[in-house]
Amino acid sequence: MGGLRAAEQLRAAGWTGGITVVGDEPHMPYNRPPLSKDALAGGVSHASLAFRLRASCADVDWWLGRAAVAADLTTRRIRLADGEWLSYAGLVVATGLRPRRLTCPGPRDGRHVVRTLDDARHLRAALGPGRRVVVVGAGFIGCEVAATARSLGAEVTVVGPEAEPMYRPLGVELGAALRRRHLARGVRFELGRTVRESTGDRYVAGVLLDDGRELPADVVVEAVGSIPNTEWLAGNGLDLDDGVRCDALLRVESRPDVVAVGDVARFVNPRYDDVPRRVEHWSMPTDSAKRAARTLAAHLARTDCDPTPFAPLPTFWSDQYDERLQSYGAPGLAGTDVRLLEGDWDGDCAVGYHRDDALVGVVALGGKAVALATKYRRELVG
Repeated sequence: MGGLRAAEQLRAAGWTGGITVVGDEPHMPYNRPPLSKDALAGGVSHASLAFRLRASCADVDWWLGRAAVAADLTTRRIRLADGEWLSYAGLVVATGLRPRRLTCPGPRDGRHVVRTLDDARHLRAALGPGRRVVVVGAGFIGCEVAATARSLGAEVTVVGPEAEPMYRPLGVELGAALRRRHLARGVRFELGRTVRESTGDRYVAGVLLDDGRELPADVVVEAVGSIPNTEWLAGNGLDLDDGVRCDALLRVESRPDVVAVGDVARFVNPRYDDVPRRVEHWSMPTDSAKRAARTLAAHLARTDCDPTPFAPLPTFWSDQYDERLQSYGAPGLAGTDVRLLEGDWDGDCAVGYHRDDALVGVVALGGKAVALATKYRRELVG
């Protein structure tokens, strides 16, 4: 998605030269959020998820199934997995993330992740009524997969080290409210626990927890976070500590010919503070591509660049069963100052996240979540 949005926005910014998009997956760009929800429940097909290409991008060259493995930013070249070198005048880093895997010992067959179309296809084939599913990780992906697997009739247990599901973005109170919704539908939780190893011979038969108990499992889903795909940029003197460090215009280390978009980009958002962070939300490829494309197009055209710093309002949502979770801002920056703004914890509610008494994020949960969150969005925008 990041590569597609960058190509679209480069055209919108006036770049008429050639554009080549290199990607390690064999598929044209597609929408990822449904992979853990509707697409996983109803069967996964590329046709139902693929983005429609705009007419302005009809002449873009798509080099699919050809991962970038190295780069020389001095000579402006990248090397592909098949050994070919590709030269560029401008480079957009849009390599995104990959799932973090459990490092515990034990059989790997039967242990799944959900990031790509092929991942979701393999997991869907393993799910069904009565299947014993252990989801390791109680964040977005973990909770969404748990809800989907349960709707398919599986017996689901979620394991996580935090006190409540989705603890980091939501906090204790709203995380507990979300857990109660899952419990009402038959999902079990083992919170404050980690997985020591997977059990079984060749194929997984369960997981051993850190307290010595074993949970039987036919399917294990690993939803324990993500790792930015930046290894191919090593050796260029870049700050790759957590994603690609960018400046206020999304230039990589202030290089005018290299920009980054999407959840691999780490930047300072002046809405909040001076700490560079990555944002792993669906809207980020589109928002960042608009700013990065203007930056790069100005460099290529040798014109002055708009100096306005990139300052997005982060937004995310999650669909679990018939419940909607809608957020604006950065609730994870609030610490413990979490206030119920409207409604009640076990019904439709809007929750405010404050830092130094200022609202920095709002999250709404329930059937009216979108309307409730939008109501308080104005205060975040200012």
